[in-house]
Amino acid sequence: MKNWHTDMDLLKQFGLNWKNKHFTAGEAPVLLAVSGGGDSMVMASLFLQSNIKFAVAHCNFQLRGEEADKDEELVRDWCGQNNISFYNTRFDTKKMSADWKKGTQETARILRYEWLELIRIENSCSKIATAHHANDNIETLLMNLFKGTGISGMHAIPLTNGFIIRPLLFAQKEDIVEYAKTNNIPYRDDASNATDAYLRNAVRLHIMPVVKQWFPNAVQHVSESIERFSQAEELYKKAIEQERKKLMEQRGPDIYIPIRKLKLRSPLETICYELFAPYGFSSAQLPHILSLLDAESGHLVSSATHHIIRNRDFLVLTNVHTEDTGLILVEAAPCRIETGKYHFTFSIETKPKNIPTATNIACLDMKGIEFPLILRKWKTGDYFYPLGMGMKKKKLSNFFIDTKVPLHEKEQTWVLECNKRIAWIASMRLDERFKIKANTEQVLIVTCEVKEK
Repeated sequence: MKNWHTDMDLLKQFGLNWKNKHFTAGEAPVLLAVSGGGDSMVMASLFLQSNIKFAVAHCNFQLRGEEADKDEELVRDWCGQNNISFYNTRFDTKKMSADWKKGTQETARILRYEWLELIRIENSCSKIATAHHANDNIETLLMNLFKGTGISGMHAIPLTNGFIIRPLLFAQKEDIVEYAKTNNIPYRDDASNATDAYLRNAVRLHIMPVVKQWFPNAVQHVSESIERFSQAEELYKKAIEQERKKLMEQRGPDIYIPIRKLKLRSPLETICYELFAPYGFSSAQLPHILSLLDAESGHLVSSATHHIIRNRDFLVLTNVHTEDTGLILVEAAPCRIETGKYHFTFSIETKPKNIPTATNIACLDMKGIEFPLILRKWKTGDYFYPLGMGMKKKKLSNFFIDTKVPLHEKEQTWVLECNKRIAWIASMRLDERFKIKANTEQVLIVTCEVKEK
């Protein structure tokens, strides 16, 4: 049976699948990323034959010596022959790769897209078009599956991503090759595509031929599935967003998730993953996150940018950068912690002969201290046992009224919490339960100082 791709000329497919659906007459030119290879040269020809305004941008990564220079020459000459605006640049990719400590391919990709966006803006182009096609899409999907992916990895390469468009995603590689041959489109083959040094090439050279042997129409069928996956993802995203609204409460710079309510959600693992993945948490950390639901206060899981801290009946999502959060974990002393207005220092010392009397210094009996401690902004409902009041319980809100704390100062008040008990109202009052006693040997000394402006 004949494949659906070969039933129609590629130019007509381009009109039906991209131009008629996504192109608006009169819009600014599209900037085409053209390497000189068959895919991008065919893309440029399709734009030319379709009378769509465009310009061409070419990157020479200087990784293939004279061969790369010939690619650049081919693209420049084609643009000159067809009166197309041509922009080019050269990168010392190997040096940048070493400086950035990134792989060559990743470095080239970053350099390419940053430069393309710069050229797009400088020349008032509407979009940047790359020549990714259906086979690229299938390879990406397979790599995502093999490495492990959520539903977002199932849509593989998106048709649009910001200013980036992929107008050839509908086309199979064999149709692109046939179109180039039939229409005498000049292009150059990159010899590196014939090696399996890169993961994508390995999938293309070793896995895809076996797949096609058993499933001749695999590219067509998987392409159709990808479209369905993309639509299913839209529904999925809407459902996840509803879960976010139900479970995540913004309190100042931090986010609070009630544990009891979270435990009732289903499917719990998927919801937890989606709640925390945007903050740098991986699927491998999911079991550790779930363990926090039954852990003691103070336990945490960290990503490069955030902590998830179990604090009483909540999971608290905080920024690793302490100046941007209202809840900080103090895992050990000595240490120094910076907040927006204050810096706190923690140290453990032998009981001093002269106990400091300054209100910004707290001396706590180490016998009552259990790390990690929690340093956080006070909240409604907090209470403590003020030093000197004979173990009489008092709400912080009433304490602030009695001591005439101004509203602007009250909003900036921090408390030090130990094992669910408030030990110190920073720069105000110690809790009776943590005071130094006659038999105290070691003391936790905490100092709170206002930062200089």
